[in-house]
Amino acid sequence: MAEITNEYMRDMLTKGKNYTLVILKHTDKIHEKGFEKTKYEHGKRNFQLREDGIISIVCRINDESNLSGIAIFNRDPHEVKKIMDGDPGVIAGIFSYEIHLCNSFIGDKLP
Repeated sequence: MAEITNEYMRDMLTKGKNYTLVILKHTDKIHEKGFEKTKYEHGKRNFQLREDGIISIVCRINDESNLSGIAIFNRDPHEVKKIMDGDPGVIAGIFSYEIHLCNSFIGDKLP
């Protein structure tokens, strides 16, 4: 494991950047017939937001919880709320969401 000096840590803490984290939850409506197309459109929209650089990371959650996914946006929380309110799955009522301001280091990424 690499040694982290106090100087390095102090320097890195000044280089954080704000992001907006979205926690997506599914409602009971997600299991109703006819919502497959809406889920597909939601996913397609996420790919477009990622391609446009608005979302940095999208992770689907594949467990037995009511969580569907998380996304890290490169926009402020007010803009993200507008984006999420226009999501086909949110409009259809199959998803709800939480928005949280978060901070990470520039260059962080999934391996």
